[in-house]
Amino acid sequence: MVRIGNDWDELLKGEFDKEYYLELRQFLIQEYKERTIFPDKYDIFNALKYTPFTNIKAVILGQDPYHGKGQAHGLCFSVKKGVCAPPSLVNIYKEIQSDLGIAPPHHGELTSWTKQGVLMLNTVLTVRQGNPNSHKGKGWEIFTDRVITLLNGHPEPIVFLLWGNNARSKKVLITNPNHKILESVHPSPYSAASGFFGCKHFSLANKFLVSVGREPINWKIED
Repeated sequence: MVRIGNDWDELLKGEFDKEYYLELRQFLIQEYKERTIFPDKYDIFNALKYTPFTNIKAVILGQDPYHGKGQAHGLCFSVKKGVCAPPSLVNIYKEIQSDLGIAPPHHGELTSWTKQGVLMLNTVLTVRQGNPNSHKGKGWEIFTDRVITLLNGHPEPIVFLLWGNNARSKKVLITNPNHKILESVHPSPYSAASGFFGCKHFSLANKFLVSVGREPINWKIED
């Protein structure tokens, strides 16, 4: 039914046959037929497609996809080149510059992070145009709980960056003491000044990875 194309296929074997997912699938079929839904249906699982389980060093967990036209492409906080960086991403770039002295790029595509083992996951993987959280409570949370539970059992230490209440709700699933949890408010303009700015998650993530013998992330996005 769903093919990721890497080791996630074996790990998630049987998940797409469960009752909750079959109900979610029927809901999505109707939604994509009757409304404008983001991301494109072929991009829904891009976070897993871009970052195989074996390669994962860091997880950035967001809320749900961008709800503006042309923005979401299946990676949390990322937009394709040619699309203006949304406010949350602008704030992420501001924090990277403050934390690491890296100037913001002129685009918002974060695929270079995924290639280094950063899983760019939302807690909910689809959304109606102009209506944030519109697919909340439809079943995606069960699916992403399963993904986080699998990551909790990862044989290598992982750093989890949980941004916002939806992401922080997954903290209870991360019980493996080998992993590191960094959490803050969402980088949205509504909350960034209440704890995201100054969180230094990017340097702290790398400090942890180095401490456990893993390669740090190059957070610089090339233009």
